[in-house]
Amino acid sequence: MQWTDRIKQVKILLIVMAVLLSIASLVVSHYLVRDLKNEERNKMETWADAMHSLEAADENADVGLILRVLNSNNTIPVVVYDQNGVVQMERNTDGDLRNSQHAIRINLGRNEWLDVCYDDSLMLRRLAIWPYVQLCVVLIFVVVAIFALLSSKKAEQNKVWVGLSKETAHQLGTPISSLMAWVEVLKETYPEDELLPEMDKDVKRLQLIAERFSKIGSLPELQQTDMAEVIARVVEYIGRRTSNRVSIKTDLGNEKIEAYVSAPLFEWVIENLCKNAIDAMDGEGSITITVRKEAHCISVEVADTGKGINSGHFNDVFTPGFTTKSRGWGLGLSLAKRIVEEYHKGHIYVKSSTLGLGTVFRIELKP
Repeated sequence: MQWTDRIKQVKILLIVMAVLLSIASLVVSHYLVRDLKNEERNKMETWADAMHSLEAADENADVGLILRVLNSNNTIPVVVYDQNGVVQMERNTDGDLRNSQHAIRINLGRNEWLDVCYDDSLMLRRLAIWPYVQLCVVLIFVVVAIFALLSSKKAEQNKVWVGLSKETAHQLGTPISSLMAWVEVLKETYPEDELLPEMDKDVKRLQLIAERFSKIGSLPELQQTDMAEVIARVVEYIGRRTSNRVSIKTDLGNEKIEAYVSAPLFEWVIENLCKNAIDAMDGEGSITITVRKEAHCISVEVADTGKGINSGHFNDVFTPGFTTKSRGWGLGLSLAKRIVEEYHKGHIYVKSSTLGLGTVFRIELKP
């Protein structure tokens, strides 16, 4: 929970920084664009005055300075129209600017005038869109930063997860081998003892657990497996280790359903879902396991009559460390998600949940 909260805080901080940078960029660019527009407006007013002076000059007037002012405009698109809409002069454009929002009228007298229509310069237009380019860059930076943060943490978790699993399997190997040998000795010494078969089952169970841990971190061998057999083994194991107040029902349909799974790992997934359901029901209620072959997948649903999950936590329940129980590490559902999605290329999620009524977990596997 602490790491999850820390990740959320970092995400929020990065998003806030991106928003602040974007706002600052937009504000600064707004003032720059406004100042440049005013400057271009002043330049065009001077240019229009020069145009008026040129039109009013007589044959003896020195128009050298006026022409220098008119020819100095090399950036702002401008077209001069007379009262009849005929183009008298144009610079820096080949377009029609009669509908431009920027226009300066020069009155020549005798019901004659000139309209100096101009548009924003190329530099001004580029500066106007620059904040949005910056905004995209900042957003990309935030996305990359969050992705890098999550990837590094996930890689670290994977190393710890795999290391602990391999070490657990290794540590269990020697005592399990010793227990298996002692069970064989006891069978020969006390062949009629009724407890030995149960001891043998428990030792084999330990061997299965060690095998499961050893498979974490390596690609499991997927084989076409009868799902009814997998579910039956889970129900038999869970049923013997829970109270009579919990009933486990199965709905396997009328046809044989097979899927490519690693049986030891997939049984582990169903066991975790069932144990999670038993905890949610406080040891009293019913669990229903449904298997169906659908058009696009093979589905396995585990439904319980427990306390339910708040809809805001549907995704959080699969996060390592997340738990609503006073005891526990919050790793069961995280492990189930890893096995289903990384090893079996399937999908597991909370299909539905109602507080006080129960929850349905759904697994989808490739047919």
